[in-house]
Amino acid sequence: MSTAPAPLMTTPGPPAGSADIRLIVTDMDGTLLDDAKRMPPGLRDMLAELRRRGVLFSPASGRQYATLAREFADVAEGMVFIAENGTYVVRDGVELSSDPLEPEDAARVVRAVRALVADGVDVGAVVCGKRSAYVERSDEAFLAEVRKYYVEHRVVEDATAPDDDVIKVALFDFGSAARTTAPALAPFTATHQVVVSGEHWVDVMNRTADKGAALRRLQRELGITPAQTMVFGDYLNDLEMLDAAEWSFAMANAHPDVIARARHLAPSNNDNGVLRTITRVLGLPT
Repeated sequence: MSTAPAPLMTTPGPPAGSADIRLIVTDMDGTLLDDAKRMPPGLRDMLAELRRRGVLFSPASGRQYATLAREFADVAEGMVFIAENGTYVVRDGVELSSDPLEPEDAARVVRAVRALVADGVDVGAVVCGKRSAYVERSDEAFLAEVRKYYVEHRVVEDATAPDDDVIKVALFDFGSAARTTAPALAPFTATHQVVVSGEHWVDVMNRTADKGAALRRLQRELGITPAQTMVFGDYLNDLEMLDAAEWSFAMANAHPDVIARARHLAPSNNDNGVLRTITRVLGLPT
């Protein structure tokens, strides 16, 4: 038996179709993708309509650029990818901005992970470079999680000194990232960002790096205002990005802090919330 989709849940605003939107930015996991990691039906048709209207669509994710580019391979022309939680922004294969870690800082994080493993924590580090991700763990359970977000990855003996610009170190904790791994990284919070980006993921980045900083740089470069920007997110690594848009939407399934921070509420990722909200606000044909 089929059920009707959840109703659109938004705070009052201009009538449907009246917004002058020039840029739409959406998180991927838990936001655009449903819980089975599937793209929403109708996305390609919507992207074609947005392109016709001159609206730029930008995925913003903790995922690797190569992974995002593969997901949107058939429609990637002209699209801006805000990858690795804002540390690497690319359009048509050309880097627009990046915020690399100092090599020794990245190495310190890897050594901290090794210490956690020695203490019995089931965790692994993903050293995220511009060209590839680098991991020391080679067990299939860990690599299966890595493959979901890092198409380009290599198993190496020593991940403290890859021949690449390291833009982020991501940690996958098979337990609770918020309860175990993030607190263990507290020494890094004085100089870096330690962001819980999912139930099992923690990211260590420069203080100057986040999705919001990347979005603001993109807005300045394109001459697009926050009032012309629509943003969707569901987790803590989306907070700063929501602040950069007047049309900020938390998904109904979002973390409570995200719902509190956003101006509007959209249906959940499993109810095609991103596409349904864009259709309403822009007055697109259904």
